Amino acid sequence: MQTTASNRGMTRRQLLSRASAAGASFVVGAGFIAAPDAAWAAETVALKPESLATLVQMARDIYPHDHVSDEYYVIAVKGYDSAEAAEGIEAGIAALDAAAQGRGHASYLAVGWERERVDILRAMEDSPFFQQIRGGLVTGLYNQKAVWPLFGYEGESFSEGGYIDRGFDDIAWL
Repeated sequence: MQTTASNRGMTRRQLLSRASAAGASFVVGAGFIAAPDAAWAAETVALKPESLATLVQMARDIYPHDHVSDEYYVIAVKGYDSAEAAEGIEAGIAALDAAAQGRGHASYLAVGWERERVDILRAMEDSPFFQQIRGGLVTGLYNQKAVWPLFGYEGESFSEGGYIDRGFDDIAWL
């Protein structure tokens, strides 16, 4: 079926430009989230789009790296967007939102200050939900080969003969 402007409502470009003008950090639509600068977008399968956006913000707050773009955090949490995980993830996000509401905010995503979001996370760091997300991020974020250069990591060295002859002793700061 061919989609025309009259039956689709608003184009993706229009949606992103309106969200950008409003200063949104995420654009949440029916079944997707996107960056307002259109650098990345992700469709959801089992989670609500705002839940995936919350996971991305939570991931950024747990492992903050200003030089790593959101698209890598999306990849890191996308594994939780499955039928098997959705119920537990949605319940955990509901608890996260409830904690934010207890501080006078509409949701975790609505908390504007990073420090306050971190305080909310610290209050629930012993919960199974927090531990599941934090633990999954260790591999989900840092095992992405695309982020390795951002941290100066060249990858494994075994296939190249090890580190001894590949810069092991090129420390310039000693």
